[in-house]
Amino acid sequence: MKKSFYCLLFGLFIYAQLGYSQRINELKDPKAPQTTEKWNNLKEKSNFAFSTADYSYSKTNPPTAETWNKSWNTKAWKGEKIHTQLVFWSNQNHDKIEVSSSSLRNSEAKEIGTKDIAIGYISYVMTDLPGDLTNGCGISKVLDSALVADRITNQSTFEYDKNTTRPLWLSIQVPRDAAAGIYKGSLTLKGTNYHTTIPYTVEVLTHVLPEAKNWAYHLDLWQNPYSIARQHEVELWSSAHFNAMKPYYERLRDAGQKNITASIINDPWNGQTYDKYQAMIKWTKKRDGSWSYDYSIFDKWVSFMREIGISEYINCYSMIPWNMNFQYFDETSGNYQILKVKTDDPKYREHWLPLLKDFARHLKQKGYFEWTTIAMDERPLEDMKRAIAIIKEADPQFKSSLAGAYHPEISDNFADYSITLGEDMAPEVLKARKDKGYKTTVYTCCSEIFPNTFTNSGYQEATWLAWHSVQRGFDGYLRWAFDCWNTNPNQDTRYGTWLGGDTYFVYPNNMTSIRFEKLIEGIQDAEKIRILRDQLTPAQLEKLNKAIAGFTNKNIIQNAIPKQIKEAKAILNSL
Repeated sequence: MKKSFYCLLFGLFIYAQLGYSQRINELKDPKAPQTTEKWNNLKEKSNFAFSTADYSYSKTNPPTAETWNKSWNTKAWKGEKIHTQLVFWSNQNHDKIEVSSSSLRNSEAKEIGTKDIAIGYISYVMTDLPGDLTNGCGISKVLDSALVADRITNQSTFEYDKNTTRPLWLSIQVPRDAAAGIYKGSLTLKGTNYHTTIPYTVEVLTHVLPEAKNWAYHLDLWQNPYSIARQHEVELWSSAHFNAMKPYYERLRDAGQKNITASIINDPWNGQTYDKYQAMIKWTKKRDGSWSYDYSIFDKWVSFMREIGISEYINCYSMIPWNMNFQYFDETSGNYQILKVKTDDPKYREHWLPLLKDFARHLKQKGYFEWTTIAMDERPLEDMKRAIAIIKEADPQFKSSLAGAYHPEISDNFADYSITLGEDMAPEVLKARKDKGYKTTVYTCCSEIFPNTFTNSGYQEATWLAWHSVQRGFDGYLRWAFDCWNTNPNQDTRYGTWLGGDTYFVYPNNMTSIRFEKLIEGIQDAEKIRILRDQLTPAQLEKLNKAIAGFTNKNIIQNAIPKQIKEAKAILNSL
């Protein structure tokens, strides 16, 4: 037995030394061409290049000449994470493709080492195409489907099937202490009887981007810890569950995430997610008719997230769920019961007021009260007014938040308010909110076909959204959701009644996406703008503000977004 064990270890060691060539498993391309004519006519049998990161490549057609280049030149701030897409295509099979980067060096032998450079192949996932839809919610018809490149792996070695286009992702974390100057490096790709090297240059500017924990940008991507438990097959709220969640939410923290998503009732969104949100507070109706509340899960979740570094608002959903069902444990019957009640029924107040009073007491005891909001989303105005009245009755200092339509008459009640992309907030309302230290953000959901962060969206749309929030004078961006996975999230992002990718930015096993990385790019741009505005001359500021002014929610032209982003970033990096 011991001999077999050591043989196994030795075999694994040899396997690791030889290098792991990963087999890529993807769904069949529904739009694959019927012939290989384009592949047969390639000038070079195998090709490796830098490429634009505007739209997804077709897996089964070779790249067109205008989308790739044999070199890459870019600029970066110290502390900034930069990236680009690479592409490999060939009409020959390769048992093993291996891609690596040299270090980046400047003329004074200063170096950005390979530890700060990451390369991974991008896998294709299935999405649906909106076609003539003007709204991506409640889709009732069968849509056309397509394979798109989105899931960024951490593998730079893989098997390659001929007549396919394989994108890769190059990411460079510029050290905050890097010396300013021009750094040169190269990428090397080795295949079966094929070897090539392509150069790239990074000009590190004198400006310094702070750590994400010090960014002012208010990012709020809603979390679903229940999805992670299901995907990792671990017991909810066990040590294994928290260990599984940690790398995901560290990734989210490093994108500038500020808020914690908490569900204080069972199923606040009427089962619209594959993994239903459960109550983090146990409501118990005692035999004498009084109530008791167990906050142990809520406390574990909030403490865990705050220790990671996500520590601003704790947004608690929801006093107004989509089905108006309120589950509680009934001691008399020994079973869970459902109270179904509308906001104008006296029983609604009777149900919520004791909880809110006790919750306020508990939050103050834990030191969370000033950061906690009773959160609502996309609810009718009159229902929200009644809920707000009960919240204020429980404790006049209790905060509320809303992600939903713009209601100026109740705006003053929301310490954290996110309105839709298409709506405008009156300048005087926005100013009043800023004066009080309130947060105001913009959100997209299934409603907006573009710009958005679906898997069918152009890659630059995620970056555009961050610039748009700056144009409005808002604090940031909100999106549902970060990690609400379907049944087969690594291969198929479609979600039935919503467009593909609507429900998650990252993939199981903590794999990022092009959409998520492009959103981070936009957030970094927003931070650069915030910093530069205090440093620029009047002429420079006018130039920058003119570029920002174009990111309005009026007359958006989808195909113009990539050019708009590139021109605006060129101005930003010239200052």
